[in-house]
Amino acid sequence: MNYKKLIKEKFLELFFDRPLLISSPGRVNLIGEHTDYNMGFVLPAAIDKAIYFAITPRNDDICKVFAFDKNEKFEFEIDNLLPSSLLWPNYLMGVIDQIIKSKYKIRGFNCVFGGDIPIGAGLSSSAAIEGGLAFSLNYLFSLNIEPLTLVKLSQKAENEFVGVKCGIMDQYINIFGKADNALLIDCRSLDYDYYPFSNQNVSIVLLDTCISHSLASSEYNRRRLECAEGVNIIKSKYPNVSSLRDVTTEMLNNVKPAMSELIYKRCKYVVEENIRVIEGCKALKANDFRNFGSLMYQTHMGLSSEYEVSCNELDFLAKLAMHYSEIYGARMMGGGFGGCTINLIEKDAVEKILPEIILKFKSRFGREPKAYITSINSGTHIISDN
Repeated sequence: MNYKKLIKEKFLELFFDRPLLISSPGRVNLIGEHTDYNMGFVLPAAIDKAIYFAITPRNDDICKVFAFDKNEKFEFEIDNLLPSSLLWPNYLMGVIDQIIKSKYKIRGFNCVFGGDIPIGAGLSSSAAIEGGLAFSLNYLFSLNIEPLTLVKLSQKAENEFVGVKCGIMDQYINIFGKADNALLIDCRSLDYDYYPFSNQNVSIVLLDTCISHSLASSEYNRRRLECAEGVNIIKSKYPNVSSLRDVTTEMLNNVKPAMSELIYKRCKYVVEENIRVIEGCKALKANDFRNFGSLMYQTHMGLSSEYEVSCNELDFLAKLAMHYSEIYGARMMGGGFGGCTINLIEKDAVEKILPEIILKFKSRFGREPKAYITSINSGTHIISDN
């Protein structure tokens, strides 16, 4: 489906006007999982699946919004923002709430949005909605908000209005994404750097297990507490440590006797994952996808056996990938207990390998995983301004 065309046509049908058209991408995280809230490093990339916005300003304070994928309308005033039981308007109102709290002046607007980011696959459609609207309003009303401020504003929208305590990675890559590049983000300083992902012979393939275990939310919070417990133990010997980002393998081994086996495993995974992200950046710079893929497999093994956030379906896909020389690397992606694996596969082999993997997964679990072939694209940007 040509979502750009469909969104624009729907806008013309509803509002009889020529809109500003914005593309706001989803994302993958190549390596660096559960490191963000430990003030470590992540390496995401924007992808070619996006939420598209068609939007024009109004002369009053009313916002009329149409969610194309849900075929639902919603209307609200910018000075009377109340959470909606529909849920999806809250991501939009949260952005407006933050813009107003930051003392910027805007008016109402007409908007149609929708796109091809699979919902529930861990590709961050929520950040695409937040970043896309923040970018659109910044341009539409000439607010001159700096890109990093747009990132922070979008994250706070989700934290405060929606009530999801997400990290900053998803909104960051949404605004700062660059075609043919991965983005190294330092989650403590918020510094960033680009690393080339320009091998035209490699496809990024996502395999969605189509499951979401109820453990995900409670276990995510538990991992954060376990990491904090580890930091407190390490601080007793190394007072300058403020997060696992500050911890070396040597330091961790020195305090191992003071830790339970479980807390040590959690900390070991995070410390080693930060090292893997930096090594992964070096591999990309050298165009060494075999080495990068090996690091991905190591990440999955750590997530499965040390951080214990994987599940049978994710482990099956990651281990199956190891049997194919054409697959450079694979790992679970996201919070865990379901969702996707991310796979780096030789482009010419995708058509042959995918049906085999899908058939083997179906034979084992009785259902087919969904496959998404994607590539690295730009962050949120203007398509056309009419």
